[in-house]
Amino acid sequence: MAHLRKLILGTCAAALMATGVAAKNDITVAMQLEPPHLDPTSAAAGAIDQVLYSNVFEGLTRFMGDGSVVPGLAQSWEISDDGLTYTFKLQSGVTFHDGTTMDAADVKFSLDRINAEDSANAQKALFGAISEVTVVDPSTVEIKLSEPDGNLLFNLAWGDAVIVAPESIDNIKQLPIGTGAFKFTSWTQGDNIRIEKNPNYWGTPAALDIATFKFISDPTAAFASMMAEDVDVFAGFPAPENLPQFEADPRFQVLVGSTEGETILAMNNKQPPFDDPKVRAAVAHAIDRQAIIDGAMFGYGTPIGTHFAPHNPAYVDQTALSLHDIEKSKALLAEAGFANGFETTLDLPPPSYARRGGEIIAAQLAEVGITAKINNVEWAQWLETVFKGKNFGMTIVSHTEPMDIGIYANPDYYFQYDNPDFQTLMTKLNTTTDPEARNALLGEAQTMIAQDHVNGFLFQLASLSVAKAGLTGLWRNAPTQAVDLTGVSWSE
Repeated sequence: MAHLRKLILGTCAAALMATGVAAKNDITVAMQLEPPHLDPTSAAAGAIDQVLYSNVFEGLTRFMGDGSVVPGLAQSWEISDDGLTYTFKLQSGVTFHDGTTMDAADVKFSLDRINAEDSANAQKALFGAISEVTVVDPSTVEIKLSEPDGNLLFNLAWGDAVIVAPESIDNIKQLPIGTGAFKFTSWTQGDNIRIEKNPNYWGTPAALDIATFKFISDPTAAFASMMAEDVDVFAGFPAPENLPQFEADPRFQVLVGSTEGETILAMNNKQPPFDDPKVRAAVAHAIDRQAIIDGAMFGYGTPIGTHFAPHNPAYVDQTALSLHDIEKSKALLAEAGFANGFETTLDLPPPSYARRGGEIIAAQLAEVGITAKINNVEWAQWLETVFKGKNFGMTIVSHTEPMDIGIYANPDYYFQYDNPDFQTLMTKLNTTTDPEARNALLGEAQTMIAQDHVNGFLFQLASLSVAKAGLTGLWRNAPTQAVDLTGVSWSE
């Protein structure tokens, strides 16, 4: 009898242990950068979307992990024959996390807010063709365009176009209230952001109950935290030299994919000497892209010669226009009146591709006589002084927004490229809907900025993440800046 009791108790204990493993319902996600605030509709910082995109905030359309655009808060839409009117039918039963109903009036408010005169939206230009947003009824909204925009459904999937409620705007930067499968719980600045499952979610509920985003900027600390299993996944792992160790360890899985991140050596096109195309070309030819990829990213990354993702069907390889050629670089500098080189600044934000890559680039530039004084800055400082203030000579940053070549049509953008021909080309692209014609125009655009050497085009950032072996549903590729947890779960 005692033996039978032991057997029964042992069986129960094993069942409880198995249940405990299968029932794991929380996750700790580490990432390198902390958001400056929590409003994705009023800042360019990708870290905001990494935490909040799809998880907390949703738009009319949304990106999936394979880059496709699918219905979000809009369950369907109709497009008029002239391409100027989009009528969206909204999902039913959608509420914000504060319990209020999400309806067409909130959609109108959100889109009108993007185009308002005082808008702080980082991608306002993408929605410039929207001339009027009309509430047809609580579940139907109509968007009228001043001209056809073949990118509208794609652009509406950006984090910059998520739907927010008027009542939440005053506190949105500290208290984000969305419609997503998770709701915001807390933010311990300098350490973590916590979200939890939304029990009233209109769609497929999340498998996870709690998610904590922890901020670890130092690559050495990132490696230590994963090896100690203090975190469950590190999105955008900043120490690629350590990936072989994780690949050899059965406790972990390494996810290597692609991103939309064009990593560039940006030059201030309005600040001498970078206002001279010959100087910009000299900088471009002084750079050895592969040496940067090997030295800073340990081989992870694809060389680029223009601001466009190599995996995009419209990509045109322009790397031949800026091959590493020291003698050509020196000759161009001499033609521009800088035979003895010049001094400039190189502002480097925290990501390892910038800090490590910056050291290599500074050494390469020194070979042609350009002295680049390195200035390591925190992310908030970079946004304030470089992105907003345009107070820089050169900087390194990865532009992770999807298909964002249109930024070169904005002369007020931080690198201040002002080319009327390019602006006309982008206007034509925005009004073109035929796929083949659009690809041809995109090819022209890639060629134009490559020939102008607007920036030093370095490499397409790889998506490198490390996770515990039992996690499923993580995005391998990064079609937008997001750590989408809505489909993530622990395997049994």
